[in-house]
Amino acid sequence: MTKMFQTHPLNLHEIRSKIASSLGLKDLASCARVSQDWNDSFTPPLYKSVVLSKHGLSMESLERNKQLIQHLIIQSSVYEKLSSTSARDKVISSAMANSTLTVLDLKNNLIGDNGAQALFEALKTNSTLTALNLVVNSISENGAQVLSEALKTNSTVTTLGVVF
Repeated sequence: MTKMFQTHPLNLHEIRSKIASSLGLKDLASCARVSQDWNDSFTPPLYKSVVLSKHGLSMESLERNKQLIQHLIIQSSVYEKLSSTSARDKVISSAMANSTLTVLDLKNNLIGDNGAQALFEALKTNSTLTALNLVVNSISENGAQVLSEALKTNSTVTTLGVVF
């Protein structure tokens, strides 16, 4: 006699993934806390598109889950709170080191030429970013030149938002 084991549909990762695609952020977060198995299914869509704001995700959570983020918006309220230029450059470098990131929106962050230099270094090795928004970032002609050099070797960025 053969024993048949029945599996509840919610114990199947594929089913949970389908459900996750139709949930809002609050419901995704609730489901991710049910168990480790559910966390594995519901956390990736929770971090697919992230807005880093003063009332949202922490820098620690961003760093811990950066491999899941595809679309990242860093609001000026967070960027301005970083204590030093090197801390700001580290955020840019860390975000760009993410191998799944395709869109980085730094609009209104006033990254300046130092941030442009950090982007230059990151763009040399990044092969996933397709869109970069740098509107209103106090980048001078020198910073723009640095970025243009980086874009000569980076073939994946196809959309660039800049205003000088």
